[in-house]
Amino acid sequence: MKIAIAGKGGVGKTTLAGLLARSYAAQGKPVLAIDADPDANLASAIGIPAERYALLQPFSRMKALATERTGAGAGYGSLFILNPKVDDLPDAYCVQHAGVRLLLMGTVEHGGTGCVCPEHTLLRRLMSHLLLEREDVVIMDMEAGIEHLGRSTAEAVDVLIVVVEPGQRSIQTARQIGALAADIGIDNVVYVGSKIAKPFDKAFLASALNTAQLLGYLSLNDTIRDADLSGSAPYDLGGAFMAELAVIEQRLAALNQGA
Repeated sequence: MKIAIAGKGGVGKTTLAGLLARSYAAQGKPVLAIDADPDANLASAIGIPAERYALLQPFSRMKALATERTGAGAGYGSLFILNPKVDDLPDAYCVQHAGVRLLLMGTVEHGGTGCVCPEHTLLRRLMSHLLLEREDVVIMDMEAGIEHLGRSTAEAVDVLIVVVEPGQRSIQTARQIGALAADIGIDNVVYVGSKIAKPFDKAFLASALNTAQLLGYLSLNDTIRDADLSGSAPYDLGGAFMAELAVIEQRLAALNQGA
């Protein structure tokens, strides 16, 4: 299964990505977690120690590697390979923890506006490889703009989970993400309600979104907050949210089987 997770900043999408990655890995599945958010925080949500994460470099900054793989020459307008070899990169440049392999994508500045530089070419080819050619469970923590996904790879995403908290700004962002997803061909868009504090919050989200697309909820939880403060993985601390995570996973499995 290939899962992309997006949402307004601060709604809990990285928490959900980390929980799903750790849970699938605990079930014995090969998991690749991709941090494609410029504000990269997925490592701590997975539980990777800060000193190990510091060794991880985003692919967008690997200019020498991009130049080598694309055969780019010096100077503006030089010719280079648009389909470079990337199949060895996930294992060579990942950090592993508790069965999860983490890759840090980073962002090529102005890449979404048509940049065809070696770094952007490497990033797009790598994303295509991860989604189209790998058998792993791939979980991508995206930015709201889902900039790393293009029309050529969107069809390989089994589901886009938009994490949304009770609030008009979060709802607006969720709708914008849904429109972007439709534009690039992602058909399966679902929502997870986050930071649910009371029954009214669920009712609010149900009234604002298509209930058939609501995958589940994650309650406002002191354990998750404490894990964030301490830099720990919520999965390692456990709590009532694990039952909510199980519901989300069951519905994801049902979606995958019905695809």
